[in-house]
Amino acid sequence: MSFSHLCRVLTLILLLPTTVWSATVPIEPGVSLALAESRAARVTGVSYQLTLDIPADQEQPIDGRIVIDFELSDNSEPLQLDFNQDAGHLRRVRSTSSRDSNGNALAGAAYRFEQEHLLILPQALRKGRNRLEIEFVAGDSSLNRNPDFLYTLFVPDRARTAFPLFDQPDIKARYQLNLTVPADWDAVANAPLEHKQSAEGRSTYRFALSEPNSSYLFSFVAGQFQRVTRSIDGREINLLHRETDREKLARNMDSIFELHAASLRWLEAYTGIPYPFAKFDMALIPSFQYGGMEHPGAIQYRASDLFLDASPTDVQLLNRATLIAHETAHMWFGNLVTMKWFNDVWTKEVFANFMAAKIVQPSFEDIDHQLSFLLDHYPGAYRVDRSDGSNPIRQSLANLNQAGQMYGPIIYLKAPIMMRQLELVVGERNFRLGMQKYLQAFAFGNATWPDLIAILDPLTGQDLQRWSEVWVNSPGRPRFQVDKDTGGKLSLQQQDVAGLGRTWPQQFDIDFGDRKQTVSSADQPVALAEEPVQLNSDGLGYGLFPVEAAQLAGLQNKEALARGALLIDAWENFLEGKLTSPDRYLTFLLENIDAEQNQLILGELLAQLYRVHSSFLDSAAQRAVQLQLENTLISGLEAAADPGRARLFLESYSQLARTTRGLEYLRDIWDGSVELESLSLSENDRIALAENLAIGLPEQAAAILASQRKQIENPDNLRRFDFVAAALSPEAAIRDEFFASLAEVEQRATEIWVLDALDYLHHPTRVSHAGKYILPSLELLEEIQVTGDIFFPAGWVSASLRNHYSPAVVETVAAFLRERPHYNPQLRLKILQSVDMPERASKYHQR
Repeated sequence: MSFSHLCRVLTLILLLPTTVWSATVPIEPGVSLALAESRAARVTGVSYQLTLDIPADQEQPIDGRIVIDFELSDNSEPLQLDFNQDAGHLRRVRSTSSRDSNGNALAGAAYRFEQEHLLILPQALRKGRNRLEIEFVAGDSSLNRNPDFLYTLFVPDRARTAFPLFDQPDIKARYQLNLTVPADWDAVANAPLEHKQSAEGRSTYRFALSEPNSSYLFSFVAGQFQRVTRSIDGREINLLHRETDREKLARNMDSIFELHAASLRWLEAYTGIPYPFAKFDMALIPSFQYGGMEHPGAIQYRASDLFLDASPTDVQLLNRATLIAHETAHMWFGNLVTMKWFNDVWTKEVFANFMAAKIVQPSFEDIDHQLSFLLDHYPGAYRVDRSDGSNPIRQSLANLNQAGQMYGPIIYLKAPIMMRQLELVVGERNFRLGMQKYLQAFAFGNATWPDLIAILDPLTGQDLQRWSEVWVNSPGRPRFQVDKDTGGKLSLQQQDVAGLGRTWPQQFDIDFGDRKQTVSSADQPVALAEEPVQLNSDGLGYGLFPVEAAQLAGLQNKEALARGALLIDAWENFLEGKLTSPDRYLTFLLENIDAEQNQLILGELLAQLYRVHSSFLDSAAQRAVQLQLENTLISGLEAAADPGRARLFLESYSQLARTTRGLEYLRDIWDGSVELESLSLSENDRIALAENLAIGLPEQAAAILASQRKQIENPDNLRRFDFVAAALSPEAAIRDEFFASLAEVEQRATEIWVLDALDYLHHPTRVSHAGKYILPSLELLEEIQVTGDIFFPAGWVSASLRNHYSPAVVETVAAFLRERPHYNPQLRLKILQSVDMPERASKYHQR
């Protein structure tokens, strides 16, 4: 902003009539709950007309203009608009209601800028209809500007970083967007395109007025994309992408469109409500921060999650279908009906996850969906609930600038487990009727979790508010125990390890060998007629179930679902130090990896293998078992007739090969000297192999990386490869310099690349050197929470800690938290969740 322009702005403000006023709602950074409640009571009928002029050069500013129309019930005090930029980004503010002390119209609006808020003063407002016209320079931080494309990602409160608005979920508004972009760019937004005009190397896209949307759901994508259009079930669907591999496109495109169509058909049938928005498009974005984001009419996906490489595993195919079903379910659960405040953000996620699990079943008839649900949800939920950083599903939230901290495994993984138990209580038919009533009652509006409980409660004989108090409003998990009284009678009972006397009402099966019994565990012990063979054999129960070492010997004799449940329960008991030693547990894993035919369970076995080997074995124990481990994985790889199974073995072998012979064999696979009969390698596969080889064969790293770089055809893959290269260097000084550069926010712009690089910096073979990164990583966390997207803080601290096991690292974390008693509570929980595995591993190493 020029000095002369600043003077004009200050002069205008000084010339405006001065009025003594005091705000009932404090003016503070972010969007406080008090501010949100006050505005929701005063402001209705909001619409935005947003115009942005986007230059080809990502370093050049984006000029913007927004017209805000709204009804105001009370103009006795200032109205706060959210704009998280400095005052220099404001060029002109005008209100059609601005009047001087004599009632004459003013050219400008009476406003002040303070604490991330544009305050429209009372004399610029009137009861009834108001219009504000604001010219500004858009903020870049949530526009994700790349050399030839950009995309918005405003969840949970990031719209206010780009333009002024009411940035809260319960002030839904209609948006009309006008974008001017380079002529060779395409664009997509929430609403249909009304008009496109091109002249002098620029194109202007005018989009229609959208349905009412929460601010975090407003979105657009623009850039050099290819467009694919299909008509399915009478609905035109557009897909924007940047993929250069034509074979990959041909291999995936039909499935992507059909999976979306199948999800839409299922949801319309289940809810009884037709698709509620004017259009349904999607953009597949390289290195997108999340798997997907449910912007209505313009879903965004991480391209690699939908464009699968050749020979995908069963898990990859199912994960893609589940992701598509999840984002499509949000059109009803989250978009049509939205949480009132972000403390209930988990409701939209649990509905989407829960519905997605149902949606994919007809498309994957050969997969055991109960087993898939078990393996997808329980390990991740237990990872948090076993830690000292456990949090409840529903949390309190004082300000939207902390809303990103609501996200995590508990809302994505534990909440669907809770919802499945709730459906058992209410009954499947009543649950569906309740969900339909919920959607109808709050369509294009906002709701809370108590609103849903109030609808479901009359449909069951149980007290759902009391039921919800434990499952939803409190953290942790129960521990189950089989007791024998003095008369020899057996009973199963829950224990609250926190000592609060809670019980989690739930149903699950017990296997007695010749029969199975479904039990309901709650306040009272469950009488057992005989000694059980396996508790929780159907995997429905949630908690720490006791497992004896003798039970492990019969794993392969069980049905797949019982096998998966026992494997998860065995892992939890191992981590509690109650089962067996790390070397014996690893032997158990290798024996079952060799025998396991179910891909879903094989994936869990290999995940546990990686963690035991990397965190729980000392170097001598690793050397003792390394040859057997590599031989088991090579044998599985070479014997695999199914490409998906071969891919699982190759990925595990690539991560765990350590011997010279093993790494040379991996190099031969990478350079094509060894061809795998059941698996053809994609560009992504070879990149991943090269990166692992650069760490495993440091003396060959430069040659391997240079060779791989020449072979990369996809420009987005090349940009990523160049970014992580320094983290792969065998030179510690280069890695140190790269880590230091991450303190600069610009260096963290593409977050998924940063997390990949952190994984390499903290590779299991490098943890002794990487220990010095821990403290500065923790010291950056608060800044990362402010500047990063919702999953980045947890990803940052997890990638930094998960491969460590030394007492020194554990103490570094403990000291960091001890010295900061008033540290951000949510970030403290994230740290405690991430340090849980290093703490457990450290205890084993100290024995």
